[in-house]
Amino acid sequence: MTGGSGFLAVDSGGSGMRVVVGTVGRGGLARRESREPVRTGDRGIDPDHLMAQLVPMVRASVAEAGVTGLGAAAVGAAGMASLGDALRAELPGALEREFGIERVALAADAVTAYAGALGARPGAVLAAGTGLIAIGTDLARWTRADGWGHLLGDCGSGAWIGRAGLEAALRAYDGRPDGSAGLLAAAEELFGPMPGLPGKLYPRPDRPAVLASFAPHVGACADGDPVAADILLAAARHMADSAAAVCPATGEPQVALTGGLFQMGAPLLEPLEEELSKRLPHARHVPAAGDPLQGAVRIATGLATGGLTLPSDDVMLCVVSGKRD
Repeated sequence: MTGGSGFLAVDSGGSGMRVVVGTVGRGGLARRESREPVRTGDRGIDPDHLMAQLVPMVRASVAEAGVTGLGAAAVGAAGMASLGDALRAELPGALEREFGIERVALAADAVTAYAGALGARPGAVLAAGTGLIAIGTDLARWTRADGWGHLLGDCGSGAWIGRAGLEAALRAYDGRPDGSAGLLAAAEELFGPMPGLPGKLYPRPDRPAVLASFAPHVGACADGDPVAADILLAAARHMADSAAAVCPATGEPQVALTGGLFQMGAPLLEPLEEELSKRLPHARHVPAAGDPLQGAVRIATGLATGGLTLPSDDVMLCVVSGKRD
C-alpha cells in the first residue's frame, strides 16, 4: 500500500473523526467514522491516539475502495493551529511508515472548512457552531480572526448567543432592565429554576456546548421579542467584523458561511446578510459548496495531482513532501 494515486482525507473534530479514501479521477470512495474525539494532552493533540483510531479505518477503507496505493493525505484537525505541534512533528512520518504516504498536508479545521466551502478562490469563510472563527485568503497567505474560545472571544458563536440569552433571562428573573420574559421561560424549561443555573453550568467541562444549547431558543424567541432580536443583531455584527477582518480588500472575493449555527435560519441569517453587505460591499455572498471533510478531500486530491493552489503556512496548512527518516 505504498505510493500510487490513492488519497486519504481526514476530518478530526470535537465529535470524532471522519475518513475518506479514494483514487483521483475514479469513483468508489470509501468512508469511515469514529465518534471518539482525539485526545489532547501536554503536547497538544495526541498523534498516537489519532493514529490508533486512523489505522483500522484506513485499512478497511482501502480494501473497500480497491485502492492499491496511497500517494497523498490531508488531515484537518480542530486545534491544529494552537495545539498541533506534535502532530506536525510526528504524523507525516507515521503515515509514511504505516501507509507509504509521502505527501501530507496538515490543516487547521478552519482551512478545511474554507476549502470545502470555497475551494481555491479568494475570499472569506465564517465557520460558526459552538465556537466561531473567520478565515480568509488572497491565495498568497491566510488570515484568521477570532476563534479564541468562549472566555476570550468566539463572538457571535452559539456559545456567545446562548450566554447572552441566559443573561437576559437572569435579568428578567431579577427584575433588572433589559431582561426577557420569553427567554426566562425558555431557560426555566431547559435548565429548571434560575437560582440553580450557576451550579448546573459552572462545574461543567463542556460549558461552551451547554451555553450553545440555548442559542436555538434565542432564535425561536427573536420574532416578537426585541431583546432576543437584539442579541442576534449583535451576533451578526460580531460575525461581520470577523469576516471583514480576513476578507481580501480588493478584487471580487467570495464570502461563505459554514457550520451548524446557521441552521437557526432567518432570525440570524437576515441580519447577518445585511451586516455583511454593509461591511463587504465588494464581496459576493455564495453558498458553501461543501463541508470540512469535502475540504480535506479537495486538499488531498490537489496534493496528489500537484494542483494544490491554496497557500502553505507553517501553522494553518503545513505541506510535507518526500521521504522522511
